[in-house]
Amino acid sequence: MLHIGCHLSASRGFAAMGRQALELGANTFQFFTRNPRGSKAKDLDPADASALRDLMARHGFGPIVAHAPYIMNPCSKDDGIRRLAEKMMREDLALMEHLPGNYYNFHPGSHVGQGLEAGTHLIADMLNRVITPKQQTVVLLETMAGKGSEIGGRFKELRQIIDQVERSEKVGVCMDTCHMSDGGYDIIGNLDAVLEEFDQVVGLDRLHAVHINDSMNPPGSRKDRHARIGEGTLGTETILRFLTHPALRHLPFVLETPTDDAGHGEEITLLRQLAEKV
Repeated sequence: MLHIGCHLSASRGFAAMGRQALELGANTFQFFTRNPRGSKAKDLDPADASALRDLMARHGFGPIVAHAPYIMNPCSKDDGIRRLAEKMMREDLALMEHLPGNYYNFHPGSHVGQGLEAGTHLIADMLNRVITPKQQTVVLLETMAGKGSEIGGRFKELRQIIDQVERSEKVGVCMDTCHMSDGGYDIIGNLDAVLEEFDQVVGLDRLHAVHINDSMNPPGSRKDRHARIGEGTLGTETILRFLTHPALRHLPFVLETPTDDAGHGEEITLLRQLAEKV
């Protein structure tokens, strides 16, 4: 069974997100742990988390993905920004223990002129402090478009981080189709070769989720501008190859396309219908 979903607002609570996902035809979803542009987290209601777990079990949901706020930058030059990133991740991972067996995704960050080696060390150093032996959440590094001093635009950069994490079994990767194309990976013309490279550098066993987005920009642009499925430079066929690829189809796929809930519902329906024909 394909697990396809979209990004939902956590403002109404966990169980409400589960019900909304069902209304949209989804059986997975993603949510921000707090305001994506801010640092304050919503208070946890354990009963609400329990209700979501029950709903997911009843309806055969795949793993869900919590997304860290965009302001998190664990490899910033500014020590205060790095401390804030660590504080947010500690809080978020504690929250996710109420939803065990799911994923926590974050953008690795930007080294802001410090260099790749220094940046990857800072990221891994934070992960070594916040990841605990008994946590049930896998932390995901997201593939990025590589704009500016952004880390994660190349698979080897993610590998550099993972190699420095002591409990690396609790660290994986979330691919983003828009980011990968914008970053220069030929997922349009040769997805198999891209996945083979990922397997050699990082390992497909570390790939746990995929953000499925079209792109407003041509491949290699390093700009990171998402588009609705079929309305960008990737096209529906490229996205469909991700959904139906034997090495990927067991993963949760999450839409982050620029549309509303109704639009996401239409995209989910379209992708399911197309995937059934393959």
